[in-house]
This record gives sequence, structure tokens and C-alpha cells, in this order.
Amino acid sequence: MKNFIATTCAAFAAISMSTALAQTYPSKTIRMVVHFPPGGPTDLVARMVAQELGKTWGQQVLIDNRPGAGGIVGVEMIVRAQPDGYNLLFATGGSMSIAPAVYAKLPYNVFNDLAPISLVVINPQILVAHPSLPANTIKELIALAKSKPGQINYASVGPGSPQHLGVEYMKHMTGIDITHIPYKGSAPAMTDVMAGHVSLMFNSMPTILPLVAAKKLKAIAVSSTRRSVAAPDVPTVSEAGIPGFSYVTWYGMLAPAATAKDIIARINTEVMRIVSAKEMADRLLREGSEPQPGTPDQFAKFMRAEYEQWRKTAVAAKIKVD
Repeated sequence: MKNFIATTCAAFAAISMSTALAQTYPSKTIRMVVHFPPGGPTDLVARMVAQELGKTWGQQVLIDNRPGAGGIVGVEMIVRAQPDGYNLLFATGGSMSIAPAVYAKLPYNVFNDLAPISLVVINPQILVAHPSLPANTIKELIALAKSKPGQINYASVGPGSPQHLGVEYMKHMTGIDITHIPYKGSAPAMTDVMAGHVSLMFNSMPTILPLVAAKKLKAIAVSSTRRSVAAPDVPTVSEAGIPGFSYVTWYGMLAPAATAKDIIARINTEVMRIVSAKEMADRLLREGSEPQPGTPDQFAKFMRAEYEQWRKTAVAAKIKVD
């Protein structure tokens, strides 16, 4: 009986302490790790959110760019950080859902070692081709690929990248055979697609749309289930010939796993408010990102579903990164 009373008292004390911390949070500068260099699209959205959080709380939310090893460096830093609410992670689907599906070993488990806070945005990708490719639609592309197995190629930013998995998912759903040409980054990949050395590539809206407008590339389809506000005239892959196809990249916020639930809830409330505000939502849409904030539980389920999709794709395509 004494042990039961002691345990119960300890539990109430922990709850009270957690509530007290949440009520005073934040009382100092917050660090938000971004596992990409400054200036890229992930960094841009992270800074937009961080600036608004800082205004709301009267405390600076400092972006800490920690690129390296495909995002592993930045993620591991937060996994091992103090779970006090002052160490946050602004992560991508590539590091949270694809990396666990394709890497032979990671120094952490994203589902056990991190606490989801909120999905922030999804980023529909756009499939583009060199203007000389004799296919202007998904159905024409499938027919062309089936008539020339292995002769059409596509670019990605590297093995196991979202662009790689996205096309492999399309191949898995259609049975076409097209050849992967990996690059070390988006810029050299896009340069070769524009030059006609490579036929196809999935990439992000902000990167692609100016090149489509300049007639240097042609848009085939958008990867999300709904047409993008940034490219309303471009059909989705699903409506254009591969029903059920859906592939997006995304950004979300997480914290070390042991971070108090009250603090997670407080951050979530603010992120949902900030990302849903009309001015912010309009700005994100112009950048090709679609606001998708939700509860921590919704984000956790979304991450798990994404992981399962990419795990099955990786197994089917025999993709494994050491």
C-alpha cells in the first residue's frame, strides 16, 4: 500500500511539474534544427514559422542549420538533445519516412526517439520532361516507356532520395521500365534534363515552374492527389493515367521523445494557428507548399503511412542505402 501511495504521489508530482513547465514555456531562446543548408526551401519555410513563433512568445526561435549525411546529422542532434521544449526539429519526409525505409541502419528510430508536433506543409512535386520527349501526358509516357523498355531515363538527386522513390513508385504501379540516373544535387540534375541528356525528373514547384514558363521544360503531371494552386492547369498523375498515385514531400516539426506532452500541445496549438492564418497560407501556396497542420497524433499516423508506402516501394525496387 505504501509503495502504491508513493508511486501515485510521484505520478501526480510529475504531472504537476509538466503543467507548471508548460505554463511558463517558453522562458528563453528556442533552438530549431533544420537538416539542410540556409537558403533552400526547407530553410525558408522553417524561418517563416520560427519568426511567427518568436513574435507570439516574445522569445527568439533560432534556426540552427545542420546539414550532412542526408539529414542524419541534424536529426541525431535533436534525438540526443534535452527534451525540455527548447530543442526542436524541422524535418522533411525524406529524413522521417524515406530514410528509415531505405537505409540499412540509422543511429536512431524516428518512431521511438522523436515526438511529432505537427505536420506543417506538403509539397506536391511536378514531373517534367525535356521538350523533345515525344510524350506530353502520363498515358503517352507509359505507352512510350513500354515501347522502349529501359531506353528512357530519369534523374534524381541521389539513390534513396524522394525523387528516386517517387519514380520507382510510378514504375511499380505501371510496370514500366525506365532507367535511374542519380546526381549529387538538384542543380546538376536539372541542368542535364534541360540539356536533353536525361528525359525526366520529379522536382519541387518553386524550382520547376520558372523553367516551364521559359519553355526549357514541359510539365507532364503533378504528384499529389489534387491539382496544385501553383500549377492549376497541370493534371495530377492520378487523374492523368495512374489512379491512386500520390507522392509528396513534406515538412513537419518534432521534438525529442521525452518532451512533456503539455509543451508539445502548446507548440502544436501555435503552429496550427500560424500556418492556418490566411496571410501565411497564401504565402506558402505561392511558394508551391500547401499548409497541412494537424494534431500530433494525426502527424504520427501520417508519418507511419508514408513510411509503409516507401518501405514497400524500396522492397519492390530493391533499394537499400548503406
